[in-house]
Amino acid sequence: MNTFKYGKDTMTSSLALAIGHGKVKGILIDATRQEINQSTAYVQEIVDAGKVVYGINTGFGPLCTTLIDTYDTRKLQENILKSHAVGVGEPIDKELSKLMLILKVHALAKGFSGVQLSTLERIIWHIEHDVIPVVPKQGSVGASGDLAPLSHLFLPLIGLGKVFFEGEVVDVSSVLESFGIAPITLGAKEGLALINGTQFMAAHGVRAVVDMNRLMNNADLIATLMLEGLNGSIKPFYPELHQLRPYKGNTYVASTIYNLLKGSDILESHKNCTRVQDPYSLRCIPQIHGASRNAWLHFKEIVETEINSVTDNPVIVNSQLTISGGNFHGQPLALPLDYATLAVSELGNVSDRRVYLSLEGQTNGVPRLLMKATGLNSGFMILQYTTAALASENKGLCFPASADSIPTSMGQEDHVSMGSISGRKLLQVIDNVEKILSIELLCASQAKDYHYPLQSTPIIEAIHQHIRKHIPHIEEDQSMQELLDVALQMIKSGTLIDIAKDAATSHNVGVFGNGVEYFEHF
Repeated sequence: MNTFKYGKDTMTSSLALAIGHGKVKGILIDATRQEINQSTAYVQEIVDAGKVVYGINTGFGPLCTTLIDTYDTRKLQENILKSHAVGVGEPIDKELSKLMLILKVHALAKGFSGVQLSTLERIIWHIEHDVIPVVPKQGSVGASGDLAPLSHLFLPLIGLGKVFFEGEVVDVSSVLESFGIAPITLGAKEGLALINGTQFMAAHGVRAVVDMNRLMNNADLIATLMLEGLNGSIKPFYPELHQLRPYKGNTYVASTIYNLLKGSDILESHKNCTRVQDPYSLRCIPQIHGASRNAWLHFKEIVETEINSVTDNPVIVNSQLTISGGNFHGQPLALPLDYATLAVSELGNVSDRRVYLSLEGQTNGVPRLLMKATGLNSGFMILQYTTAALASENKGLCFPASADSIPTSMGQEDHVSMGSISGRKLLQVIDNVEKILSIELLCASQAKDYHYPLQSTPIIEAIHQHIRKHIPHIEEDQSMQELLDVALQMIKSGTLIDIAKDAATSHNVGVFGNGVEYFEHF
């Protein structure tokens, strides 16, 4: 199994998920262990010398001027976990909680946090034994980072709180007892180091980077299928056009769709038709999908800078230099999370427009409502109601959480990022757009059927054949719920993307970006 060196190697979104899925093993090497021990020693020197340092021998937030006796410094760290674990709502996904643990280990292992080696080893134990803390969704304002969620995340270290274990939610105390393990005792500064940071926001960002990449590839493939089904023109995807406005995302999308459709008999059959221009939802796919890809590139850069950073407070440089700063503030993440939400929502907006377009009956050979015998049958009409509902819901979710700030901590935290809300909204919008695309998939496949016996390119034919293997052509009204579930699973699993890549390899042709790799490897 491949290994990842916590605190030393560069973390990526896909690597973080690979560790979470058990495909890569996260380890602490000897040099990292020495640095962690040295940082812990610095903290002990500060305690022994009686120096006043925030969070080591003072209270927290507005209580930063309240000095704590030396014998109470350990109790102080335990109290901060208890008092700050006030999150509410349903728990986040187990995978997100596990990502939070992974990202926290990597940040603390850099050796600037004063955390004991034994504490990091216990967190790694939780990761490797899949004993994952239950973390409520709501309660973080993204100011001193994600205080409430991180407090819930680390309560199990001191024997409190609940965990996901073997398919159930149970008290961590029973799990520790079954393994013969005692709760740990926190040292000076440890509680503060554990709960200061942006790992709740960052975990949502990591998931979104990966999910959004898959979503964009699905959107390009399904839009291509729809473009062909509606007799769209290939000219808006010519490289000569996009060399004149060379945004990376636009160029990538245009190249992908051009490669997918070049040589299609269906497109060749109407290249001399009298229609001069396609509607924007077809003609401007490179510009619309491409803009979302441009946003993703920036978003990915921000997320992966964040997950390789030290975001707790204070930072322990050495026993003589501690810095109480603002690396925990969520603003650098909150803005891109909101921006990415808008970028994803637009993929759903334009997909809904293509669904609507497919129902109009304006394409030769493609019947209105995508069914020949309408009247008695409603055809595919009501599917667009669902895409409209989802697109509208997304528009409401696009209001930027980062535009708001409500002071907390008795005014000490007088500007907060609300980035945790941004992250939760982003994942919800991604989920909604996956559903919109599943409906476009049904409509695009149905439209393409009416061009038979004309054939498309090998890649598109491979995709269409796979769809038809699991979703039939429909000429009478029927319940579509199960078909929608099948289509959604194709999108979530990345099946269509894999089929496209395999077909491209077997026919020795380019597909995604024609070899442009900045979207494919991360």
